[in-house]
Amino acid sequence: MQAAEYEVKGEVLVIRLKADLDHHTALSVREAADSLLARSHAKHILFDFTGVDFMDSSGIGVIMGRYRQVIFHGGRVGVTGVGANVDRIFRISGLYKIVENYQKAEEAFTCPAYERLATEN
Repeated sequence: MQAAEYEVKGEVLVIRLKADLDHHTALSVREAADSLLARSHAKHILFDFTGVDFMDSSGIGVIMGRYRQVIFHGGRVGVTGVGANVDRIFRISGLYKIVENYQKAEEAFTCPAYERLATEN
């Protein structure tokens, strides 16, 4: 089973995780993400955790490493589909200080809904 599916949408590399992000899958996710970042015009990364129940320190390392890559080019890292178990890991590790959490993938890297409403009026 493949650890993740990858898609570049404009300036965003979307990584849809298909398995837990742990020491078994971290290396393949990291290598694939790095390769796609190097040969695409992606500036931001969105990790989709829908259906993922577990992440260990290797997964934290994958996210932090990709963050360090994109931040130097003005990029950001976001997550979506984060369940309770993974959310707990994000909170305890402090990842939410550098990673944006979106309820829906479509909201990623756009202004929040309240800002959109303010600009429409």
